[in-house]
Amino acid sequence: MRVHLGCDHAGLELKSHLTSWLTEHGYEPVDHGPFAYDAQDDYPVFCLRAAEGVVADRAKGMDSLGVVIGGSGNGEQMAANKVKGVRAALAWSEETAALAREHNDAWVVSVGGRMHTIEVMTRLVEVFLTTDFTGEERHVRRIGQLADYETTGELPPLPPSAVDA
Repeated sequence: MRVHLGCDHAGLELKSHLTSWLTEHGYEPVDHGPFAYDAQDDYPVFCLRAAEGVVADRAKGMDSLGVVIGGSGNGEQMAANKVKGVRAALAWSEETAALAREHNDAWVVSVGGRMHTIEVMTRLVEVFLTTDFTGEERHVRRIGQLADYETTGELPPLPPSAVDA
């Protein structure tokens, strides 16, 4: 599996570690930068490229996921989610990392480089990469609603229980 990586200065140490870890565990890391520490760098530059790499690979039928890393992971997740077709999830526990894949079929995980140890963040990424989407109808339906909205800009219809009587 190919794994696209992008970060900012706060995620540089983890990205470097993950690149080696991924290779050692049979993954093909694709590093979208940065490649040197710059406290003034801008995470969208790198995270957008990582997310676009995942979309491009999947369009070719390749098995590909992404990891974006920042101080908290919040901005990096937001950046990745701006790429059409991407579902990026912020993981702060093994459970959130697993559910991102199982229920949301997320293609990109975001982690906060200042929120956990390298060992914990590596584990969050491992759980994300090794967890499969369940394919349950309710999850497929919800993902479809998001994809339709992304394409058409039209809100999904309200269910009968949400309509005033």
